[in-house]
Amino acid sequence: MVGAVVLDSAGELAGEGWHQQFGGPHAEVFALAAAGDRARGGTLIVTLEPCCHHGKTPPCTEAVLRAGIARVVVAMADPFPKVAGGGLAVLRAAGVEVHVGLCEAEAIALNAPYLKLLRTGRPWVHAKWAMTLDGKIATHTGESKWISGEESRRRVHELRGRVDAILVGAGTVRADDPLLTVRPPGARVPARVVVSTSGNLPEACQLRATARDVPVIVYTANPAALMGWAADGAEVVRAEGLDAILADLGARRFTNLLIEGGAGLLGAAFDASAIDEFHVFIAPKLVGGSGPSPVGGAGLSRMADSLALSRASFEPSGDDVYLHGFARK
Repeated sequence: MVGAVVLDSAGELAGEGWHQQFGGPHAEVFALAAAGDRARGGTLIVTLEPCCHHGKTPPCTEAVLRAGIARVVVAMADPFPKVAGGGLAVLRAAGVEVHVGLCEAEAIALNAPYLKLLRTGRPWVHAKWAMTLDGKIATHTGESKWISGEESRRRVHELRGRVDAILVGAGTVRADDPLLTVRPPGARVPARVVVSTSGNLPEACQLRATARDVPVIVYTANPAALMGWAADGAEVVRAEGLDAILADLGARRFTNLLIEGGAGLLGAAFDASAIDEFHVFIAPKLVGGSGPSPVGGAGLSRMADSLALSRASFEPSGDDVYLHGFARK
């Protein structure tokens, strides 16, 4: 997530750009192209250190030097091993004036998923659920369609379109038969990921039927039980435990993972302190009874140990309320 602007030698805005898609030109390239000759002797301001290596695109440092930029202001250095200060060193060696650290905290927050993947090898984990006013994600009979309204469901599809994978448990597949696609299509096509330790999944369901159209990954301790899924196009991976699954998703360079439930999977993620960001839709409805709550697992015994969200915000979402916040870590 990178943005850049170019100021000409008089300090006037000459160009701007942003990294629009993975593998495409970087923000600096777009900004410099927009500025044209006005970039010479000017200032480049960018949220992340310009790259200095040949990856999917040429080094941005070459474009900066070729444009004749005299001063570069960078919010934060890039910890990616092939950069890691190298871009700043190239620019300084060429006589460019370089400043680092302006709005660094904001840049770190902007790129928290990318930074977590580099630091831990695990993706940034989003948790999403919809619940009634009395904290239920379904009635006591298991019915859950629809708790939230159309506006909230539209927001969920927008969220899906920004992540690399959507994770659900086997219980959700059996109970809801979800498709887990983005409608209408978003910026990304997330892989659909299922956890089933036993391999007890339906012989016929939407995920299996569409596995050749949109990727499906199934993590299980019993791959032999899912040979039919594999024959229909799903990738079946032997893995036990949430951390092993997150490690494998990280190895695939998945940066953002959305957990959509159910309560057992969300509870396991909560118990493991694996959730980074929360998206909760609260509907003005009551169902009572013994319906399930959103987060299962072992839970906590003391209220003093409860997870208090940081940067929590609330806003209307049709008739619902959308709560968005981050785990304090």
